[in-house]
Amino acid sequence: MRVMVIVKATKASEAGELPSTELLEAMGKFNEELVNAGIMKSGDGLKPSSTGMRVRFRGNERIVTDGPFIETAELIAGYWQWEVDSMDEALEWVKRCPNPMTEESDIEIRQFYEMADFAENDPDGNIAEQESQLQTATAMQESTLTPYLFFGGRCDEALAFYKQSLGANVVMLMRFSESPDPVPEGMLQDGFENKVMHATVRIGQQNIMCSDGCGDATSFNGFRLTLSQPSTDECKRAFEALAEGGNIDMPLSKTFWATLYGMVTDKFGVGWMVMVPEPQN
Repeated sequence: MRVMVIVKATKASEAGELPSTELLEAMGKFNEELVNAGIMKSGDGLKPSSTGMRVRFRGNERIVTDGPFIETAELIAGYWQWEVDSMDEALEWVKRCPNPMTEESDIEIRQFYEMADFAENDPDGNIAEQESQLQTATAMQESTLTPYLFFGGRCDEALAFYKQSLGANVVMLMRFSESPDPVPEGMLQDGFENKVMHATVRIGQQNIMCSDGCGDATSFNGFRLTLSQPSTDECKRAFEALAEGGNIDMPLSKTFWATLYGMVTDKFGVGWMVMVPEPQN
């Protein structure tokens, strides 16, 4: 079950008194224990209500009140979201928590509603389905999409090429011979034992993952990598560097969407679109 663990505000927290170094260290250790136990999903402290606002709903009227708010006992100073098996488990964890305040304080445990709790008012399941879609959309907003390229035995050569032509930085590299788990028998083509199993490379502000794969078969059909440059000089330099040993598919030229735009396939078969985007109005 999901629970919210609420740290209630006190006079000190509402006055903006910050926790001591010792308390910060103790809370940090407690949070680390929660994370290691797989319980903590999120958590943050809140600034005093003097920095906040409150909106009262009265029919169609919206009445805004600036903080501070005087009902200290009703205010919160921080929270966690935990995933636990029971309220009893949550309670045991709260009992282990250091006192989050420099004075007497309260922590409240509240259980989240789940869609199953509203089943009676959602007999056809449409509202639950909508909620599920919203949760998926929210999770995807936190996702990242990273290209993964397989160079069929030429990964080392490709990395050296991109270092020289694009200033690529190899963040991490592991060879098959360095794998902490043995490679399954028959998986690798002969001679690939010391090839690149996985590498993470940063080009500009984007990470790209790459590998030699398990054999010399490779294909880069159906996509291109887009490289946006801040100036025409740098665009021309990168375009010419990528074209060395490769093919120019569309020479650099001005388009309605870019100051300069061109397409090139490098000597490893990776397609690129190199451009200087038009300034945004």
